[in-house]
Amino acid sequence: MPDSHILLVEPEPVLRRTVVMTARSLGMSQVHEAANNDAALRMLRSRTFHGAVIAVDCVGHGADQQYDLGLIDRLRADDTPGKTMPIAIMAEQATAELLSALRDRNISRVILKPLRAKVLLETIEKFSAVPRLP
Repeated sequence: MPDSHILLVEPEPVLRRTVVMTARSLGMSQVHEAANNDAALRMLRSRTFHGAVIAVDCVGHGADQQYDLGLIDRLRADDTPGKTMPIAIMAEQATAELLSALRDRNISRVILKPLRAKVLLETIEKFSAVPRLP
């Protein structure tokens, strides 16, 4: 099995398990699953990841709705190993505001929900092929 480690942050357990098991059966990267941002941060402190796929939820109501990009902001902070790690996000829709915010955060890919597992697996495979930094 490849020694690439990819972090998948997704609240839906069936989707997480399906992706992990499929990636394993195809001999792809080792996909580590986290159900929420807190679990993801714990994992990020204990291991180096070569990429991450993060589900972002829309929080708030009405005009106050916005996507929760807190985990991405923490990863892109100056003092973290995630500063240059490739990140893809999963979201229900891609608004102009979201795309602008993601561009500012150097996000590699946006995957729209509901998603096809093939798209998610292709992203994981792409992140595995990214040259690793020393």
